Formats: sequence, structure tokens, C-alpha cells
Amino acid sequence: MSCSRVQVRVPASTSNLGPGFDCLGLALRLYNTTTIIRVDGASMPDGMIGETARAFFQRAASTQIKPFGFEARIEGEIPTSRGLGSSVTVRLGMLMGLAELVKESTPVTREQLLNLLIDLEGHPDNAVPSFLGGFAVSAHATDNPADGFSYTRVAVKQELSFVTLIPDLKLSTETARGLLPKEVPFRHAVENAQRTARIAAAFCTNDYASLRGMFVDHLHQPFRQVLIPGFAAILAATRDMGALGSFLSGAGSSLMAVTLSNEEAISAAMLDTARQHKLPARVIVLKADNDGAQVVGIE
Repeated sequence: MSCSRVQVRVPASTSNLGPGFDCLGLALRLYNTTTIIRVDGASMPDGMIGETARAFFQRAASTQIKPFGFEARIEGEIPTSRGLGSSVTVRLGMLMGLAELVKESTPVTREQLLNLLIDLEGHPDNAVPSFLGGFAVSAHATDNPADGFSYTRVAVKQELSFVTLIPDLKLSTETARGLLPKEVPFRHAVENAQRTARIAAAFCTNDYASLRGMFVDHLHQPFRQVLIPGFAAILAATRDMGALGSFLSGAGSSLMAVTLSNEEAISAAMLDTARQHKLPARVIVLKADNDGAQVVGIE
């Protein structure tokens, strides 16, 4: 018997981790829950929910899925436009929920869902970890973009903490990307590649101490920092308090410090520095989520 109501819980995520632009990401224990109820005759919602639903019915499976009416509700803790993957939680919650509602008549594979999610998002850095949990490094599978992405995912131990400053400041990904240069010096590109490889190796071997100093970036943060008052000073304050490093989470505006200790001191330093620069904000300490998106209720 098919279900008529489904709930999907999706974790937040941080992407880039400094130098790993559009390829590194990590899921976090902060969640949004999507509830979808099949309602005959309901009209298609507007915005991202409707866009995602239309894509699902047209492209999720090898053949089109017959559309049906539904109502959807998104609830949770993840703030929008703060670089914590809120758009992924909406799209992924919708895709997984709709797939659950049609699975008896038209099964949709996890690979099909993930590929569609990446396509809707435009890049895999948030999509892969929110879907699978843990830390993920993604890249184009070949030199032909049509071949999609490949990725490696590993679990993250709970000894690592992510101290997150969430400003009272929304930033759109489009605005943040609009600040990026078309070219960067060759030396800067090489240094970013080196640090990205080092970060991936550290997570894959659980050698978190070797992350120290590896979050320096030349590709996007120097150009986006003008959007966030006190940006450089806040990152410097986390290092002074013993953090392994810190970075702009996704396109911002959240700033994140990675640490094995001193969470309270790092939190206080981030808040105090933000106040000095008249940046209203709050701080939360997060751990990695290793479970990824989950169906948590079916009726």
C-alpha cells in the first residue's frame, strides 16, 4: 500500500572549507525537515519547491513520473542565505520525499536522486555530503561536463568541532559569485590545489591535527570578505584561540572554525570580534553528521 505522507530530515552542510572551492563539503548536525502530503487537486507550489517538484516528475527516473497534487512544509534550524546549505535541504527533502511517495509504482534510485540534486544545485560540494553524510570531495568524472561528477565520502569523528558564527546578514550565492575574478595568479592556484589535497588526505586518514594552517584560500575569500564586517579579524581571533583554522562557510555569511579543543574560548573570541566590528551574530558549536538525509516518517 502506497503512503500519502512522508517526512525527510536533511543535515546542513559547509562547503569549500577554504581552498576547496566547489569540491569539498561536510555535513553538520543541524537539520531541516520536509513534510510532503499527497493532496488531490492541490496546485503546484511556487519557488524552489515547485521547481524541484517539476524536475522530479520530468527527470528523476528513466521515464516521466505522473505528477500529483501535494502540500509541502519545510521546518528546522538552518538559516537561509548563510552558507550552510539551506537550499540543498529544501531540494533534497523534496526529491527524497516525492521518491518515497512513488516508489511502489516508479522506483527512483539514490544515484538518480543525487544526480538530479547536483544538477539543480549547479555543483556537488553541498549536495553530496548532505545526501550521504560525512566529508566529501567531488570532481567532474571526465573532461566532459555531461558525464557528471564522481566523489569520495568518509565519516568524520566526533572529536572534531565546527564553531560557527552566524551573522544577522543574508548573502545570496549569486551576489557572492559575482565578486569572483575570471583569473588568478598561477602561484595562488597551485597553493589552493596543495591545501585542498592536504585537507582531503587529513579527513580520509582521520589525521585532523594536520589540518592546521590548511584553510587559507586565494580563489574566493579575498574577494568575498568585503561583504562581511570584521571578516579577517574574526578568522585571526579563532587562530589566536588555538583553532586548526577557519574559513567562510560556502558563499557566506557564516564563518566557521575547526578545532579539537577550546570551543568555548573560540566561540567567545568570534562573538567579541564580531561585536567590535558591529556585526550582529550568534555562535553555535556543531559536530559532523555522518548519516546524511533520512526518511524519518511515513504514513
